[in-house]
Amino acid sequence: MGEAVELEAGGRTVRLSSPDKVFFPERGFTKLDLARYYIAVGPGILRALRDRPTTLERYPDGVTGESFFQKRAPKNMPDWIPTAHITFPSGRSADEMCPTEEAAVLWAAQFGTLTFHPWPVRRDDVDRPDELRIDLDPQPGTDYDDAVRAAHELRSVLDEFGGLKGFPKTSGGRGLHVFVPIEPRWTFTQVRRAAIAVGREMERRMPDRVTIKWWKEERGERIFVDYNQTARDRTIASAYSVRPRPHAPVSAPLRWDEVGVAHPQDFDIATMPPRFAELGDVHADMDDHRYSLEPLLELARRDEHDHGLGDLPYPPEYPKMPGEPRRVQPSRARKDPS
Repeated sequence: MGEAVELEAGGRTVRLSSPDKVFFPERGFTKLDLARYYIAVGPGILRALRDRPTTLERYPDGVTGESFFQKRAPKNMPDWIPTAHITFPSGRSADEMCPTEEAAVLWAAQFGTLTFHPWPVRRDDVDRPDELRIDLDPQPGTDYDDAVRAAHELRSVLDEFGGLKGFPKTSGGRGLHVFVPIEPRWTFTQVRRAAIAVGREMERRMPDRVTIKWWKEERGERIFVDYNQTARDRTIASAYSVRPRPHAPVSAPLRWDEVGVAHPQDFDIATMPPRFAELGDVHADMDDHRYSLEPLLELARRDEHDHGLGDLPYPPEYPKMPGEPRRVQPSRARKDPS
């Protein structure tokens, strides 16, 4: 696997063992290639992760080996990487790593971390999200181009309800994510409610192309606005994260004029570094914005008052939430009306 090497990031030196270990056999990319990628996009991924509790998606032997999600900070984590104490819906809690330096990303890559999953909060207030994250998830029979159409409509919705600016990125697969920086004044429940309001408005405008139905049997060939990605302990891969697929794709931040022009396959650990060297982080000004959720929460109130539209189901592992409808798929509910 080759002798260990030392790499520098942000003024710190990180030891990388087994640099020749192949992580992506289809492309021949090694652990060292992964580490060099994260050095090349260091300022960008640190912007996406800074001060955020972060779950690590680890593949110690590459994409063809075993994998796991590590929520608790590793015991061997250096003391210069801070942590935050977070609470899960189950009531259990953990200390998660919170990158504050580029070297923290490189250190995680040494242990086979491909994808970084940051919470939408900062470590100084772990109960008040500062991002509204909209996940446009293509269902069977749809593709990235369908997600693009939905994203442009989403942009209009955000603009109409409060002049919100969304920052789009590829998921690294077939979907699109749009992040909106918000004032950290609202709870996870309120942010989720705002996401539901966005999804319902999009569904009204594009009923044949967009759905907010939680149950797969009801979605059809439409783009699913996955509102539950805003629930506590649900995370979305960060910008610049490498995704565990054979061709080593990355979640690529986009300008709006690139949405529909660029495609997910354009961005991997070989193509993103030269793009980053030329353009820098195209979402670099994201932290300069902070929007109010009040217009979207007012939309949610109107949906409830005028249309009788209340809460929607939570994921199955969550405890029953106040105001939540029955958590049973419609086909089973019809068979068992009790």
